[in-house]
Amino acid sequence: MSKMCALSLVLAFVATPAMAQMHDHDHAAATSTVPAANADLHMEMTPARHATPADSARAASVARTLREALAPYADTTTAVADGYAMFAPQVKEQKVYHFTNKWHAVQEAFRFDPAKPTSLLYKKAPDGHFVLVGAMYTAPKRFSVEKLDARVPTSIARWHKHLNWCIPKRGEGQRWLERRDGHAVFGPESPIATQDACDAAGGSFHDTLFGWMLHANVMLGDDPHTVWGDEHAGHDMHAGMKMDRGDM
Repeated sequence: MSKMCALSLVLAFVATPAMAQMHDHDHAAATSTVPAANADLHMEMTPARHATPADSARAASVARTLREALAPYADTTTAVADGYAMFAPQVKEQKVYHFTNKWHAVQEAFRFDPAKPTSLLYKKAPDGHFVLVGAMYTAPKRFSVEKLDARVPTSIARWHKHLNWCIPKRGEGQRWLERRDGHAVFGPESPIATQDACDAAGGSFHDTLFGWMLHANVMLGDDPHTVWGDEHAGHDMHAGMKMDRGDM
């Protein structure tokens, strides 16, 4: 592989999780919720599966390993010193702040190390200081459900991927705030989900813009509903787990 090809490969994998964080940062508009119908247009989740005791044990092991690995990063200063950089620091009010390690992002495409997530996740307390809540794992968009399940059981934690995004063309970043008929024109809140509709809006269409992602809120407790549940999943994501709590 030439140096240029290798560099292109690295940049592709680094860009994926970094761009994915745009959604969580609500960069397009400061609206509080995504209409359910629009969310369905732009989100794919791994199928719900029946949880087994082995699945529960394996997911719990990943969570324990991650929780131990995150212990030093309660202070963002330590995270930055270890190669994690805050994404979109110019956006002052974010729902979840991602501190991403670009090298980890590259490695996540080839291996899974529970102790080395792509991003650390922080929320801002009322007094302004950052509170560590967990981390985000990433995987290439080409991965099958079986490959994702091998990393973290999909019966316990449902990975998500963003689909059918219409985004502003290069050099037109100011258009992220554009709205028509009360709806965002671009991004995850937009009703636009086809190439033709995006072309008509003057945007750039991407059927799959990002790779797979998974939040692990391990610093908020050890209950699997808390650890593996996030705003992408909805309240029914662990329906199968509820039936199997006696097996855990």
